[in-house]
Amino acid sequence: MVVVVMVVVLMMMAVVMVVMMPGRHWEEANMTQVQEFILLGLSPRPGLRGVLFAVFLTLYLLTVLENTIIILLIRSHTELHKPMYFFLGNLSCLEMCYVSVTMPTLLLGLWSGSCHVPFTSCMTQLFFFITLICAECTLLASMAYDRYVAICRPLHYPVLMRPQVCLLLAAASWMGSLGVSVIKTACIAGLSYCGPNVLNHFFCDVSPLLNLSCTHVALTELVDFISAIVIFYGSLMVALISYMAIGTAVVRMPSAAARLKAFSTCASHLIVVGIFYSASIFIYARPKRMEDMSLSKLLSIIYTVFTPICNPIIYCLRNKEVQRAFQKTLHKVGISQCSES
Repeated sequence: MVVVVMVVVLMMMAVVMVVMMPGRHWEEANMTQVQEFILLGLSPRPGLRGVLFAVFLTLYLLTVLENTIIILLIRSHTELHKPMYFFLGNLSCLEMCYVSVTMPTLLLGLWSGSCHVPFTSCMTQLFFFITLICAECTLLASMAYDRYVAICRPLHYPVLMRPQVCLLLAAASWMGSLGVSVIKTACIAGLSYCGPNVLNHFFCDVSPLLNLSCTHVALTELVDFISAIVIFYGSLMVALISYMAIGTAVVRMPSAAARLKAFSTCASHLIVVGIFYSASIFIYARPKRMEDMSLSKLLSIIYTVFTPICNPIIYCLRNKEVQRAFQKTLHKVGISQCSES
């Protein structure tokens, strides 16, 4: 978890760099009249907001609980000290941060009907969100590469996926995402926002902010599109090529049992990759602003709420090694409680 600590420090430094840009403040440098944004949230109906608040608060708490359990299991059981679980631990840390960035404004909007977010806070939320979604893309690509090496080059696996390589891949994922996020956030924050200041969304996202800008956004859209090509399509190509090679290797396996075992180790990751990329690429890997914000909000819920809560179940809680580790932990807790009583 040294990588996560380093990333947290770097993220805080990057936020300071973005907020304290040389020269005048964002609002002054760009004559921005908007001092805060109003997030409309998911539903304007008071009766429905109460139900949705309870649902999403429960989902948020379950997501944090699931990912915390996964991290603790990976740290406390030596049999899980493998490259695959190293990346899963990073992914769990990422998803706890992920939901903690987007959920507060979603829940506040459901509780009060709308959420008032200061300009600097909105840009800070945008910065963390872009960092985390880019990091998830690159981590998913790293996990696909890990499965490729495990199945297609098993004899070289201990060398190709040694701890130093895993640490380098994770660090590159986080730090590359930080760099992309600094550039994109600086471009969006550098635009002028003359009003209105109402965002038809539940968090500060790229498309609704571009829709509110009163200046020419062609350069910002170009930067957004290029970064999407590099991060989203680049990581997706790595994942697809890895799984094409895996599929070819699996088909050539002589034993049906071996084919089933190899497929079972990759099926869960393939499901998560499909769901995540289908929603995120539709929104972010486009060279123009999205006008249908209702569709944008629906797709955003898929990868900001449901994907983080489903990933631990798909990846880990169905995994036999993780199940055994969880049973050992429950057994130890039960024994300690009995000894104390």
